[in-house]
Amino acid sequence: MGEFEVKAQRLVALCLLGLLLFNYPILALFNVPATVFGIPVLYAYIFAAWSLLIAGMAIVVETGD
Repeated sequence: MGEFEVKAQRLVALCLLGLLLFNYPILALFNVPATVFGIPVLYAYIFAAWSLLIAGMAIVVETGD
């Protein structure tokens, strides 16, 4: 496999992870009336998961094999 194919597979895996993280059952787990540092838990989770996906994509795209 070439470097392009490996990166493509990793990006597809990250996309599927994103679909899983932002799907209803997972979001329902964090929909509670509580806060984290003054931010609702659901919003903090969405921001953290989004940041994690962006960082993962940056790592996949920028690193060479």
